[in-house]
Amino acid sequence: MADKITVDFWFDPVCPWAWMTSRWIDEVAKYRDFDLTWHIMSLGLLNENREDVPERYKTFAQRSMQLGKVVAGVGQELGPEKVKELYDALGTRIHVEGRGSDDDTVLPEAVAEVGIPQEIVDRAAAGEFDAVYGASHEDGIGRVGEDVGTPVIAVDGVAFFGPVISPAPKGEEAVRLFDGVVMAASYDGFFELKRSRTRGPVFD
Repeated sequence: MADKITVDFWFDPVCPWAWMTSRWIDEVAKYRDFDLTWHIMSLGLLNENREDVPERYKTFAQRSMQLGKVVAGVGQELGPEKVKELYDALGTRIHVEGRGSDDDTVLPEAVAEVGIPQEIVDRAAAGEFDAVYGASHEDGIGRVGEDVGTPVIAVDGVAFFGPVISPAPKGEEAVRLFDGVVMAASYDGFFELKRSRTRGPVFD
Protein backbone atom coordinates (compact mmCIF):
# COMPACT_ATOMS: atom_id res chain seq x y z
CA MET A 1 0.00 0.00 0.00
CA ALA A 2 1.33 3.45 -0.92
CA ASP A 3 2.28 5.78 1.91
CA LYS A 4 -0.08 8.60 2.77
CA ILE A 5 0.58 11.90 1.03
CA THR A 6 1.18 14.68 3.53
CA VAL A 7 -0.66 17.81 2.45
CA ASP A 8 -0.71 21.12 4.31
CA PHE A 9 -3.03 23.86 3.09
CA TRP A 10 -2.80 27.51 4.21
CA PHE A 11 -5.84 29.68 3.50
CA ASP A 12 -7.40 33.03 4.26
CA PRO A 13 -11.16 32.53 4.64
CA VAL A 14 -11.99 35.75 2.78
CA CYS A 15 -10.04 34.84 -0.38
CA PRO A 16 -12.31 33.44 -3.14
CA TRP A 17 -9.36 31.90 -4.99
CA ALA A 18 -8.20 30.02 -1.90
CA TRP A 19 -11.77 28.73 -1.56
CA MET A 20 -11.73 27.46 -5.14
CA THR A 21 -8.41 25.70 -4.59
CA SER A 22 -9.63 24.17 -1.33
CA ARG A 23 -12.60 22.62 -3.14
CA TRP A 24 -10.15 21.10 -5.63
CA ILE A 25 -8.01 19.63 -2.83
CA ASP A 26 -11.16 18.21 -1.24
CA GLU A 27 -11.96 16.56 -4.56
CA VAL A 28 -8.46 15.08 -4.98
CA ALA A 29 -8.66 13.72 -1.42
CA LYS A 30 -11.49 11.42 -2.57
CA TYR A 31 -9.02 9.62 -4.83
CA ARG A 32 -5.71 9.89 -2.98
CA ASP A 33 -4.73 8.90 0.54
CA PHE A 34 -4.05 12.29 2.11
CA ASP A 35 -2.87 13.23 5.56
CA LEU A 36 -4.38 16.70 5.13
CA THR A 37 -4.00 19.57 7.60
CA TRP A 38 -5.56 23.01 7.24
CA HIS A 39 -3.76 26.15 8.47
CA ILE A 40 -4.63 29.81 8.65
CA MET A 41 -2.66 32.48 6.80
CA SER A 42 -3.41 36.16 6.41
CA LEU A 43 -3.84 38.58 3.52
CA GLY A 44 -3.97 41.27 6.21
CA LEU A 45 -0.56 40.40 7.63
CA LEU A 46 0.87 39.89 4.15
CA ASN A 47 -0.09 43.40 3.07
CA GLU A 48 0.02 45.38 6.32
CA ASN A 49 3.31 47.18 5.53
CA ARG A 50 2.65 47.82 1.84
CA GLU A 51 2.07 51.49 1.05
CA ASP A 52 0.35 50.88 -2.30
CA VAL A 53 -2.62 49.01 -0.80
CA PRO A 54 -5.95 50.85 -1.43
CA GLU A 55 -7.99 51.93 1.59
CA ARG A 56 -10.85 49.67 0.52
CA TYR A 57 -8.52 46.67 0.57
CA LYS A 58 -7.27 47.60 4.06
CA THR A 59 -10.83 47.30 5.36
CA PHE A 60 -11.15 43.93 3.64
CA ALA A 61 -7.85 42.83 5.19
CA GLN A 62 -8.96 43.86 8.67
CA ARG A 63 -12.02 41.62 8.38
CA SER A 64 -9.71 38.87 7.14
CA MET A 65 -7.67 39.21 10.31
CA GLN A 66 -10.73 39.17 12.56
CA LEU A 67 -11.91 35.88 11.08
CA GLY A 68 -8.40 34.47 10.87
CA LYS A 69 -7.70 34.98 14.56
CA VAL A 70 -10.83 33.02 15.41
CA VAL A 71 -9.66 30.22 13.11
CA ALA A 72 -6.24 30.29 14.81
CA GLY A 73 -7.88 30.00 18.22
CA VAL A 74 -10.02 27.10 17.05
CA GLY A 75 -6.92 25.33 15.76
CA GLN A 76 -5.11 25.76 19.06
CA GLU A 77 -8.01 24.89 21.32
CA LEU A 78 -10.02 22.36 19.30
CA GLY A 79 -7.63 20.97 16.67
CA PRO A 80 -7.26 20.94 12.88
CA GLU A 81 -10.47 19.05 12.15
CA LYS A 82 -12.49 21.91 13.61
CA VAL A 83 -10.42 24.35 11.54
CA LYS A 84 -11.68 22.66 8.38
CA GLU A 85 -15.26 22.60 9.63
CA LEU A 86 -15.14 26.30 10.42
CA TYR A 87 -13.50 27.13 7.09
CA ASP A 88 -16.25 25.25 5.24
CA ALA A 89 -18.95 27.07 7.22
CA LEU A 90 -17.36 30.50 6.69
CA GLY A 91 -16.55 29.92 3.03
CA THR A 92 -20.02 28.68 2.17
CA ARG A 93 -21.52 31.90 3.53
CA ILE A 94 -18.86 34.29 2.23
CA HIS A 95 -18.34 32.82 -1.23
CA VAL A 96 -21.05 30.37 -2.25
CA GLU A 97 -23.91 32.40 -0.80
CA GLY A 98 -22.20 35.63 -1.89
CA ARG A 99 -22.64 37.38 1.44
CA GLY A 100 -19.04 38.58 1.64
CA SER A 101 -16.80 38.92 4.66
CA ASP A 102 -18.32 42.24 5.77
CA ASP A 103 -21.63 40.59 6.68
CA ASP A 104 -21.59 40.68 10.49
CA THR A 105 -23.82 37.60 10.72
CA VAL A 106 -21.35 35.31 8.94
CA LEU A 107 -19.04 34.60 11.88
CA PRO A 108 -21.71 34.00 14.56
CA GLU A 109 -23.67 31.74 12.22
CA ALA A 110 -20.57 29.75 11.26
CA VAL A 111 -19.32 29.19 14.79
CA ALA A 112 -22.80 28.18 15.91
CA GLU A 113 -23.10 25.69 13.04
CA VAL A 114 -19.90 23.85 13.92
CA GLY A 115 -20.18 24.17 17.70
CA ILE A 116 -17.39 26.65 18.45
CA PRO A 117 -17.66 28.06 22.00
CA GLN A 118 -18.27 31.80 22.09
CA GLU A 119 -15.41 32.19 24.54
CA ILE A 120 -12.94 31.33 21.76
CA VAL A 121 -14.40 34.13 19.62
CA ASP A 122 -14.12 36.51 22.58
CA ARG A 123 -10.54 35.48 23.31
CA ALA A 124 -9.65 35.99 19.65
CA ALA A 125 -11.14 39.50 19.72
CA ALA A 126 -9.07 40.24 22.83
CA GLY A 127 -5.87 39.31 21.00
CA GLU A 128 -5.15 36.08 22.82
CA PHE A 129 -4.44 34.13 19.64
CA ASP A 130 -2.48 36.82 17.79
CA ALA A 131 0.84 35.01 18.20
CA VAL A 132 -0.60 31.69 17.01
CA TYR A 133 -2.18 33.46 14.04
CA GLY A 134 1.07 35.17 13.10
CA ALA A 135 3.14 32.01 13.49
CA SER A 136 0.82 29.99 11.25
CA HIS A 137 0.96 32.69 8.59
CA GLU A 138 4.75 32.88 8.74
CA ASP A 139 5.04 29.10 8.53
CA GLY A 140 3.08 29.06 5.28
CA ILE A 141 4.48 32.15 3.60
CA GLY A 142 8.01 31.30 4.68
CA ARG A 143 7.87 28.26 2.42
CA VAL A 144 7.12 30.20 -0.76
CA GLY A 145 8.15 33.85 -0.25
CA GLU A 146 6.19 37.04 0.32
CA ASP A 147 5.54 37.93 -3.33
CA VAL A 148 2.62 35.49 -3.48
CA GLY A 149 -0.72 35.19 -1.71
CA THR A 150 -3.17 32.58 -0.54
CA PRO A 151 -3.48 29.63 -0.75
CA VAL A 152 -0.14 28.00 -0.04
CA ILE A 153 0.06 24.23 -0.35
CA ALA A 154 2.83 21.88 0.74
CA VAL A 155 2.80 18.30 -0.57
CA ASP A 156 5.32 16.02 1.13
CA GLY A 157 7.40 19.13 1.80
CA VAL A 158 7.12 20.61 -1.71
CA ALA A 159 5.46 24.01 -1.27
CA PHE A 160 3.86 26.34 -3.82
CA PHE A 161 1.33 29.15 -4.15
CA GLY A 162 -1.96 28.29 -5.82
CA PRO A 163 -2.95 27.00 -8.22
CA VAL A 164 -5.46 29.69 -9.14
CA ILE A 165 -8.30 27.81 -10.81
CA SER A 166 -11.93 28.33 -11.82
CA PRO A 167 -13.97 26.25 -11.73
CA ALA A 168 -12.46 23.56 -9.50
CA PRO A 169 -12.01 20.40 -11.59
CA LYS A 170 -13.73 17.16 -10.64
CA GLY A 171 -12.83 13.48 -10.73
CA GLU A 172 -9.79 12.29 -12.64
CA GLU A 173 -9.26 15.76 -14.09
CA ALA A 174 -8.71 17.05 -10.55
CA VAL A 175 -6.18 14.29 -9.88
CA ARG A 176 -4.31 14.95 -13.13
CA LEU A 177 -4.01 18.62 -12.25
CA PHE A 178 -2.74 17.73 -8.78
CA ASP A 179 -0.08 15.40 -10.16
CA GLY A 180 1.03 17.96 -12.72
CA VAL A 181 1.25 20.86 -10.28
CA VAL A 182 3.18 18.83 -7.72
CA MET A 183 5.53 17.50 -10.39
CA ALA A 184 6.30 21.01 -11.63
CA ALA A 185 6.71 22.45 -8.14
CA SER A 186 9.04 19.62 -7.09
CA TYR A 187 11.71 20.85 -9.53
CA ASP A 188 13.87 23.16 -7.44
CA GLY A 189 14.46 25.56 -10.32
CA PHE A 190 10.78 25.99 -11.22
CA PHE A 191 9.39 29.33 -10.03
CA GLU A 192 6.50 30.67 -12.08
CA LEU A 193 3.89 29.78 -14.67
CA LYS A 194 1.07 32.25 -15.23
CA ARG A 195 -1.54 33.55 -17.67
CA SER A 196 -4.22 36.22 -17.38
CA ARG A 197 -7.48 35.14 -15.75
CA THR A 198 -10.44 35.07 -18.12
CA ARG A 199 -13.14 34.34 -15.54
CA GLY A 200 -13.85 34.86 -11.88
CA PRO A 201 -14.42 32.16 -9.28
CA VAL A 202 -17.15 29.69 -10.27
CA PHE A 203 -18.73 28.39 -7.08
CA ASP A 204 -20.44 25.19 -8.16
